[in-house]
Amino acid sequence: MARAKTPTVFLVSDSRGDTARQLVRAAAVQFEGVRYRTVLRANVRTLKRVQSIVGEAQRSKAVIFYTLVNEDARREMRRCARQAQVSCVDILGPAFSALHHLFHRKRGHTPGLLYALDREQIDRMDAIDYTLKHDDGQRPHELSRADVVVVGVSRASKSTTCFYLASAGVRAANVPLVAGLDPPEELFEVPSRKVVGLRVEVSRLLAVRGARAFNLRLGERDPYIDRQAVVREVAAANRLMDDNGWRSVDVSYLAVEEIAREVMRLAHGGSDRTPA
Repeated sequence: MARAKTPTVFLVSDSRGDTARQLVRAAAVQFEGVRYRTVLRANVRTLKRVQSIVGEAQRSKAVIFYTLVNEDARREMRRCARQAQVSCVDILGPAFSALHHLFHRKRGHTPGLLYALDREQIDRMDAIDYTLKHDDGQRPHELSRADVVVVGVSRASKSTTCFYLASAGVRAANVPLVAGLDPPEELFEVPSRKVVGLRVEVSRLLAVRGARAFNLRLGERDPYIDRQAVVREVAAANRLMDDNGWRSVDVSYLAVEEIAREVMRLAHGGSDRTPA
């Protein structure tokens, strides 16, 4: 007895085909025990490609499920399938019609918008994960993966700036410049255009650190808040930025969103925003 041929389903999309794949899977699971073969045809943007795919489906005695946005491609799919007597299912058609009547406006014709939205969300989550793992000098061996590396002394708004950038999908790492300690060697291997320094006036830095020092119960002569020690620390950090050609911005009186905007401008080739 001849063995029955495995049924074939063609998934046709002008983008990645995820919507068609998920819908077919959701429907097919109701036919327990039935095996079938799927053929994905993604990024279908021309009428010639539509015609070719319908020919393939006809030879395979397949059913076509399609998610095409362009009206000409959708029309051609219906025409070719009808002519070739190939069963086809327009997945988006009923949704387009219902939403058109609900919204009282014409729809767009741009393929891949859903994937673009998903990709944006994935990129944002990836950036947040990267920034969390590379805060305060952690994992220096992975600095090369950063979109931007922020450097500066303690309490110069490095972490808050990086997390603000990460929320916009930017992989931002930060490395503290600590008095008496050399930065990790990996920092100097990062292209200088990707490293941005945060400068801060001594008086402003002392004011910011003062509140923290009070909570930590640090003495007045502690190097963290001793004026002479802080002057030397800031000077050393600024010198390091200059010596390595790292662009920088004076963050003394800027809000975090302003700092983030300046960091990205500098990382894309802008000039320093520092006092004359």
